[in-house]
Amino acid sequence: MTVWQGALFLLCVALATGAQTLTGFAFGLILLGLVGMLQLMPLADAANVVSVLSLANTFVVLTGSRRSLDLPVLRDTLLGSGVGVVAGVLVLDWLSANVVMVLRVLLGMTILACAAILVLRPKPLAERSSRGSFRAFGLVSGVMGGLFSTAGPPLVYQFYRQPMGLVAITQTLGAVFAFNSLLRLAIVVPSGQFSAGSLWLSLLAMPVVLVLTWLLKRHPPAWSPQTVRRLVCALLVLAGLSLVASVVTH
Repeated sequence: MTVWQGALFLLCVALATGAQTLTGFAFGLILLGLVGMLQLMPLADAANVVSVLSLANTFVVLTGSRRSLDLPVLRDTLLGSGVGVVAGVLVLDWLSANVVMVLRVLLGMTILACAAILVLRPKPLAERSSRGSFRAFGLVSGVMGGLFSTAGPPLVYQFYRQPMGLVAITQTLGAVFAFNSLLRLAIVVPSGQFSAGSLWLSLLAMPVVLVLTWLLKRHPPAWSPQTVRRLVCALLVLAGLSLVASVVTH
């Protein structure tokens, strides 16, 4: 990676960190989308970097916060997501070796789906969903987490419909994302799928994630939630369409 590419990568990390800290999700989708659009590194390596940096972001966000985890919801979601992460990593390994273009289309469509969730906010439910529902959404989220280290969209849709407090939602989501990232790393590192380049890029970007998350947590910009959603949605649409278009016009 050249100096210019390294600078572009750090800019992508900064944009993804800002979006994650202000919205509660989309770190992996924005970082993977921008990196894929600019073709800075293989998507498999980028997913590994996202796993490490997501843990750093979650650690800073939850540090010093009052613990409001919804343990029953957390347990049911993790039951599904654990299985999904394993399946997602296996599929990623096969796709990386055999159908790279399919991988880019899958990521592009996932990013566009995330943008749609930001625009079409889910309607609140009067009663909490069933345990099986949380397990099912956890499974789908886990597959996405295993594939791209981007488990957010299904769970954000599921959680924000529930009659739960905002703090409980964000902290429980953070715990699920941290678990998915740890499990994914526990699979890819021993199997030799975590390259030296992934480690180097993770270490390079770590200060950006830690400092920017800390600053935005204590001094958030005076933007309305609608403005933040529109900015994040624009980034997601740009990255998603670029990935899909690069395959269609190949």
